[in-house]
Amino acid sequence: MSLLTLLVFLPLAAQGSELGSPVSKVMDMLADLEAKIIKEGSESQKTYDEFSEWCEDRSKNVGFEIKTGKAEIEDLKAAIAKETSTMSALSAKVEELSGSIASNEADLAAATKIRNEEAQDFAVEEKETTEVISMLERAISVLEREMKKGGAAMMQLQGSKSVVDALNALVQASVINSADSKRLTALVQSSQDAQEEDDEVGAPAAAAYKGHSDGIIGTLEDLLEKAQTQLEKARKAEETSLHNYQMLKASLTDEIKFANKDMDAAKKNKAASEEGKATAEGDLSVTTKDLDEDTATLSTLHQDCMTGAEDFQAETKSRGEELKALATAKKVLQEAVGGAAAQTYSFFQVVSHSSLSTGADLANFEAVRFVRDLARKENSVELAQLASRMASAMRFAAAGGADPFTKVKGLIKSMIEKLESDAQGDASHKSYCDKEMSEANTKKAEKKALIDKLSTSIDSMTAKSAKLKEEIAELQKQMAQLASSQAEMDKIRSTEKALYSKNHAEMQQGVEGVQKALSVLKDYYAAEGQSHSAAEGAGSSIIGLLEVVESDFSKGLAEMEVTESTAASQYEKTSKENEIASTMKSQDIKYKTKEAAGLDKSSSETSSDLEGTRVELDAILEQLDKLEKMCVAKAEPYAERKARREAEIDGLKEALNILEGETVLIQQASKHALRGNK
Repeated sequence: MSLLTLLVFLPLAAQGSELGSPVSKVMDMLADLEAKIIKEGSESQKTYDEFSEWCEDRSKNVGFEIKTGKAEIEDLKAAIAKETSTMSALSAKVEELSGSIASNEADLAAATKIRNEEAQDFAVEEKETTEVISMLERAISVLEREMKKGGAAMMQLQGSKSVVDALNALVQASVINSADSKRLTALVQSSQDAQEEDDEVGAPAAAAYKGHSDGIIGTLEDLLEKAQTQLEKARKAEETSLHNYQMLKASLTDEIKFANKDMDAAKKNKAASEEGKATAEGDLSVTTKDLDEDTATLSTLHQDCMTGAEDFQAETKSRGEELKALATAKKVLQEAVGGAAAQTYSFFQVVSHSSLSTGADLANFEAVRFVRDLARKENSVELAQLASRMASAMRFAAAGGADPFTKVKGLIKSMIEKLESDAQGDASHKSYCDKEMSEANTKKAEKKALIDKLSTSIDSMTAKSAKLKEEIAELQKQMAQLASSQAEMDKIRSTEKALYSKNHAEMQQGVEGVQKALSVLKDYYAAEGQSHSAAEGAGSSIIGLLEVVESDFSKGLAEMEVTESTAASQYEKTSKENEIASTMKSQDIKYKTKEAAGLDKSSSETSSDLEGTRVELDAILEQLDKLEKMCVAKAEPYAERKARREAEIDGLKEALNILEGETVLIQQASKHALRGNK
């Protein structure tokens, strides 16, 4: 058969080759199914990777929320305890201030009542004494006027044996009225009774009537002097009592005023603490509920993620078993069915070898030439060696009487399979490198982000702890200052009290001494019948000065007592405030110390997590370095290797098509020749 005849039948051969055998179709279907399963596995792996990443991120976030919730609960409990302590201290302060205010108000009311009674008594006494003085002055004036006249009234008066008789004589003479006579009589009698009680036994009466007009005038003048002295003493006593009351009232009013102010502030602070406690309790309830929900969510999340992982592992295992079964089927078909398929579907079995000599030569030449050209074009040593093996195989097969195309086609198919296997291996390596590099880079970014987050958290906790420690130091400094101030107050109060005790005793002794001196002088100068000429004028002056001294001493004593009472009250009040402030600062130090210790512990734990994350990042970087050396540092890029290998495979397939086309043409020509021979 000529080359022209083969070229004419080449399209028919190509059409026949496209139909293929049932075995090849089964192999194609198996390959398609394998590709489909592998694709599904890849998609499932991608989905699982995303699911696994979501589980990890969600678990971390929920874990952080749980940790934060626990810290918030501890903070809220500490805040509630602090507010409770503050409320208790303020309640005690309010109760103490209420009692103090009530006591001071009661003292002020009692003092006011006593002052009013004293004022009323003084008004009555002053009125009565003033009337007596006026009456005595009138009586003395009338007597002196009548003495100058020397009338009948004076004759009756001189004949009287007593003051009462003299007063009756004056009434009968219409010199004084009967009412004034009765009051004067009562006054004289009371004065005589008092004098008799004070005089010693056998001493003469101070107001004894001598039966003369000058005797009754002298008696009335003595009564007038005593009444005036009594009025002056009563007025001084009223002045002193009023002054003491005003001082006491001012002191109690100020104490009540400041106590009310302090109580209002304490009530306001207590209300603020109650509000803060209620807010903290509400926040605690919400935070506790959120923590319970987060804990339940974490448990459910862990269970769901474990279930998802188990499902993925089961699917992967099932998919692997299916791929294994398909590979086994392909292997069985390739190893055991090839001969039967060749006998059943090959067109070369009906044609004699002797009629293919010219076509074989042409096929050999075309196939070998095509492979050699492809080897030169792609600069492939393997293809050049294949071309040599093809030529040798054709020569040896033809010499031995075997089919020359079967051996060549087998060589080409083997080379194609080898190249495809290499391509698949290279692609798998590329896929492996891409996946590992991507996962490593993702983990690297995650670890860096986690390191940044942990570092920020450590810095925040460290700063907060340092601030708390500064506040604790400041509170301790304030407590030391309070203690120092209280010690200084105690020292000053002790000194003041000792000085007050000394001065009060001296002042009290002075008042008592002056009062005793006054009593002695008054008793002496008030008595009659001295055996010498007494200096009554000078005595009255001395008594007046002593009364001024007594008033000054009494006033100073009262002011000293008020000052001591005010100082003692202020000391007690300030000491109580210092005690409350010290208690509150001590509680603040306790809570802040606990919070700072918790922050230091959390910072230490986070530092451990940070160090572990850095170790993990170093391991990832080391893995990336190995992957880059294995996947990136290649003499020939993957894309170039892939393109070259695809060109080689396409060329070999085209050479195989040439051989298969030549076979079909030769078979057709042989059939025509056989029919012609017949």
